[in-house]
Amino acid sequence: MCKQCELRPVYEFTNKRKLCKGCFIKYFQKKFLYIIRKFKMIRINDVVFYKKSNDFRSVVLGDLLNLLVNKGVIELSNIKNKANKIALTDTLDTESDKIINTIIKGDINKLKNSRVVNNNILKPLYLFLDREVELYARLKGLKFSAKKTKKNKISLFIDDMEKNHPELKRAIVNSYLELC
Repeated sequence: MCKQCELRPVYEFTNKRKLCKGCFIKYFQKKFLYIIRKFKMIRINDVVFYKKSNDFRSVVLGDLLNLLVNKGVIELSNIKNKANKIALTDTLDTESDKIINTIIKGDINKLKNSRVVNNNILKPLYLFLDREVELYARLKGLKFSAKKTKKNKISLFIDDMEKNHPELKRAIVNSYLELC
């Protein structure tokens, strides 16, 4: 943390710790690298494919994967068949929705699709909230188009609960990770 974190915060954690623009970008990139290491997603010289689109998740994922390309760790491929890893843009918000909807529908076998690493499919943004990902995109000046997604009643309920209980989505995903 620096002096700017208290003077010009752009993000505040639930424990009231604040981060300025520079510290938030460092925190975000460091957490991304931590997720890659913790779940052993990528090895040196892996060829990674991700679907490029204009939404904020895809733009941020591309920016973060380019960090690894610049360090000489991975290569990016535009062709899915030439890659040995596929990176998805799923975040904490999308995964908590999938987990709860799957449990409510009673289709427990589909919970396997919510793993962080599933064979060669990776989810490097797995532990980030959508608002963190979008803030990163805005602070870095990445160009994306804001699209509203339709949500079902359960997802809207989880979003409302998240307002009163800020760590709810994180708790859902952490509980799932403990079960795996």
